[in-house]
Amino acid sequence: MPIQPEDQPPREQPFVVKLGGSLEVHAPTLAAVFRQQSRPLLIVPGGGWFADTVRNQALNDDEAHWTAIRAMDRFGSLLATFGLPSTERLAIPSKPTILLPYRCCREFDPLPHSWDVTSDTIAAWVAGTLMTDLLVLKSVDGIPADDRSDRAIVQNVETDVVDPCFIPYILKHGIRATVINGTLPDRVAAFLRGEAVPCTRIGTTF
Repeated sequence: MPIQPEDQPPREQPFVVKLGGSLEVHAPTLAAVFRQQSRPLLIVPGGGWFADTVRNQALNDDEAHWTAIRAMDRFGSLLATFGLPSTERLAIPSKPTILLPYRCCREFDPLPHSWDVTSDTIAAWVAGTLMTDLLVLKSVDGIPADDRSDRAIVQNVETDVVDPCFIPYILKHGIRATVINGTLPDRVAAFLRGEAVPCTRIGTTF
């Protein structure tokens, strides 16, 4: 069932938001939703078609890892053209801000260099490091099971909605994650207002 308002953190509590690259066409509207928030949001961009280009190159694992994270920076710079500030600093911002993750990932190098790790798990690492909840925006209605996507996940499941490392990382590090359909900006806005929306929750502390 949809997450209930009483399950939501206070409206002033910060969120890390993963904005999937497949949502590029919706980026202007989503950026407008983010700009209206008083809640601090650190927005982690996906790689989108920039990362798809990297996949098609004959790169070793290390080269592919860092080039794909560079692709996240490129998508983040694109998102910034819709009126959101950007930062390379791994910190909770005072207002909705886009994280360009290459610099901090280079500094800490926290994750395996593999295509099993994408911007999904990088966003989870950011949320875990900053001790915030994570909102994951995808182009689907959450993570389906038994023809339903409204569910709570408390153990690893196989899915192609997020990368293979994402759910194990969330569960291991005690992060609270919520997956929402980002093609519906009104639904994203409602969630950020604390309203019940269709979603998938991942974690053991909801």
